Amino acid sequence: MLTEGRRLFGTDGVRGKANEELTVDLAMDLARAAADDVAGPVVIGRDTRRSGEMLSLALQAGFHSVGVDTEDLGVIPTAAIAHLTDVLGASMGVVVSASHNPAEDNGIKFFGGNGGKLSDALEDAIEARLRRGAPWRHPRAGVGIRIPRTDALDLYVDWLKRDVAYTLRGIDVALDAANGAAFLAAPRLFTELGLNVTAVACEPDGLNINDNCGATHPEYLAGQINGQIGLVFDGDADRFIAIDEAGVPLNGDVIMAIIARHLHEVGKLKNDRVVVTVMTNLGFRRAMASLGIQVIETAVGDRYVLEAMRQHGANLGGEQSGHVIFLDHIATGDGLLTALRLLEVVAATGRPLTDLRNVMTEYPQVLRNVRVADRDGLEDAPAVWTAVKHVEEQLGDGGRVLIRPSGTEPLVRVMVEADTKAHAAEVADELAGVVRTALG
Repeated sequence: MLTEGRRLFGTDGVRGKANEELTVDLAMDLARAAADDVAGPVVIGRDTRRSGEMLSLALQAGFHSVGVDTEDLGVIPTAAIAHLTDVLGASMGVVVSASHNPAEDNGIKFFGGNGGKLSDALEDAIEARLRRGAPWRHPRAGVGIRIPRTDALDLYVDWLKRDVAYTLRGIDVALDAANGAAFLAAPRLFTELGLNVTAVACEPDGLNINDNCGATHPEYLAGQINGQIGLVFDGDADRFIAIDEAGVPLNGDVIMAIIARHLHEVGKLKNDRVVVTVMTNLGFRRAMASLGIQVIETAVGDRYVLEAMRQHGANLGGEQSGHVIFLDHIATGDGLLTALRLLEVVAATGRPLTDLRNVMTEYPQVLRNVRVADRDGLEDAPAVWTAVKHVEEQLGDGGRVLIRPSGTEPLVRVMVEADTKAHAAEVADELAGVVRTALG
């Protein structure tokens, strides 16, 4: 994975095929390289992938070899690791997970001592030390040790329960934990809060994480709703997708719109602002404008959402994919917390999700991924931007076009919103052809 000219860290840590690209040796060396930024213990947790224990223990061995103790949290949601990094006074937190990816993939993500993701500069410093290689720093105190934390799940669930503002007792929910990191936490949390819980995809075997279930496959739970509210998480439970009582999914845009309106009405939406990405639906923007809520737009990636939230003094932000950040509580996406906030709106208003979702009208959105020879040439491709200008003039206020290069693959992503799905698809195909011709 350490190829010349290619950054090791992507938008969400280091990812690759476990035991092929993401190896034990790489995990150990990443820990050693990260140790220069560590002044005390490191907390480490993982999702349910078969390779998770191997990579977690390799990371811990790497930290131990340079004198750093580790606290092993076991299988636990990503947001729990971020939260416990802060409350346990650790210098760093590490997540072993590839989120919504298939079981054969895995990843390593670092949190700073405050529970927030590392900056690009800190990741670059770790990568530079990794590329430079041994000798690593001299151990400060001999060899580090592993400390199992058997109370990690208790601490996380109790923290979530303490923050619930409305009683949720008696609400009927069905939840899908993607056979992932929330397979214990989610059923326990909602059961202890008095909801009537039906749980599926809570039987991980190391190979079935995200397998036709979870946030990337909401249709799995949607077919089993029976008038309940559906709560769908991804493999590490930082994403959340809801399903209304009629079995229709609500993506991150709709979830944020419902919560933003409620927070605005009760005076808890800080500065009446919400931060979203360029992929957020035009219908969301229009709904917020009608409510007098300012929308701040940023690049795709929850780290950029977080930066903009801090810059503009917002306490709510997120992505269409279901990453939602409540900055008054935690500096990363937490699917379980998002589910609680949405259910609180249901409890506070007495309205079903089938009604609440009408806060916004979603514009049909079509995405085309165009494989190209030179994604970096997009900015200087006049034929593409001439075509975009022409299409935007045709769409007027009734649609939107977004064209951007992928950050990790030789692709250009073409997104079009229009009044109908057929119209959006027609325009997207037209622009994809122009991109393909211009960039090879």
